[in-house]
Amino acid sequence: MRARLLYNLVLLLCIIGMRPLHAQTNMLQAGPMVGYADMKEVMLWVQTRTEAEVKIMYWDKTAPKIKYNTTSVKTSKSLAFTAHLLADKVQPGRQYGYELYINNKKVSRPYTLQFQTQELWQFRKDAPNFRFVIGSCNYINEPEADRPGEAYGGDYQIFSSILTQKPDFMLWLGDNTYLREPDWNTRTGIFHRYTHTRSVPEMQPLLGSVHQYAIWDDHDYGSNDADRSFSNKDITTETFKLFWANPNYNLTGQGGITGTFTWNDAQFFLLDDRYFRSPNNSTKNKVLLGKTQLDWLLDALTSSKANFKFVCIGGQVLNTVNAFENYSTFPAEKQQLLTKITAAKIPGVIFLDGDRHHTELSRITRRGTYPLYDLTVSPLTASPAKGDGKANKNQLPGTFYNQRNFAVLNVSGSTAERLLTITVYSSDAEPIWQQQIRANDLK
Repeated sequence: MRARLLYNLVLLLCIIGMRPLHAQTNMLQAGPMVGYADMKEVMLWVQTRTEAEVKIMYWDKTAPKIKYNTTSVKTSKSLAFTAHLLADKVQPGRQYGYELYINNKKVSRPYTLQFQTQELWQFRKDAPNFRFVIGSCNYINEPEADRPGEAYGGDYQIFSSILTQKPDFMLWLGDNTYLREPDWNTRTGIFHRYTHTRSVPEMQPLLGSVHQYAIWDDHDYGSNDADRSFSNKDITTETFKLFWANPNYNLTGQGGITGTFTWNDAQFFLLDDRYFRSPNNSTKNKVLLGKTQLDWLLDALTSSKANFKFVCIGGQVLNTVNAFENYSTFPAEKQQLLTKITAAKIPGVIFLDGDRHHTELSRITRRGTYPLYDLTVSPLTASPAKGDGKANKNQLPGTFYNQRNFAVLNVSGSTAERLLTITVYSSDAEPIWQQQIRANDLK
């Protein structure tokens, strides 16, 4: 009930704030959004309706009279009128307020605009506590493009519910937007769908103050179950980069969105489960990640010193069901990945994924070493899946949930006793289940 009341208030403020009070406000399409954050720079994002000059003015909240500006960027139709704005006059461990300017005039927003930088804690103290949100499968209705029948998307107040949790950042685990039949064959259609999804009013306050990271799955990459043969995959790669603000992409050097980032003592490995993927009907040498990406992942995991190593991938890894697009449909490559993680004695690995329109926690035991966990969280606003999920032999009892939801992952405690607490919430921010995993139990 409380989340619903907050949602209604935020929606009213957004509607009021999006009225054309002056030309600059009316030129704003979506955002501003805060993207990646490190100790010495933060990336921000915005989208205008037409060509315009945009910039961000920002300040340390402890010294608000000292203002800094990002370099002005001119948006253009060829880049979907998006802009990435770099705040590079920041210091570690600070909170900043900011304002958006379009054509050198301030654009007021009816909600808080702020960002933060990561703290310099290494060799000084225990890693700071932090919390982040994960979710996947975000469908925003558009009747003229949707299939006939009951609306597939809903419960957009989930974005207000997420904001009430005050996470440091949010990690989108794929199907963040749903390309549809009118969309995926053209650049115009792809730009339209990403713009339509990003512009939903309920999402704007969340984008404005919570750092955002993302991977993709089939629906934001191409058509349903799309693979490496998708003809417009380079256009959707470009579009993904235009609409998100990860710190890096294409770490394989062969295309796609593979990347990584760290937050305190955790490292996140952002995998691309589409760009190199064999068709589902392949019968020989079938791969999901591909050799180059798999080699990169294993090298990166081996060199990482993070207490928690979150491997983020669009589809489920440890579900035993050999169906849909689970990793079990790629048995040889899946076994190769798990075997090499075990052989290299890599501690702290946890898989994060979405896709299935239900949430569950899977676990496998391994002889002579720690168990592996796979946390699936889905859907955000798309329609939930039917069924009870009992076919997954690795599912932990009490963790299956098939309504719209999100999860908050809280990392806390001293270096010697680091603890991950997973809490799954309904779209109205009601707690569903909770599970704790100690870093010492992942060694």
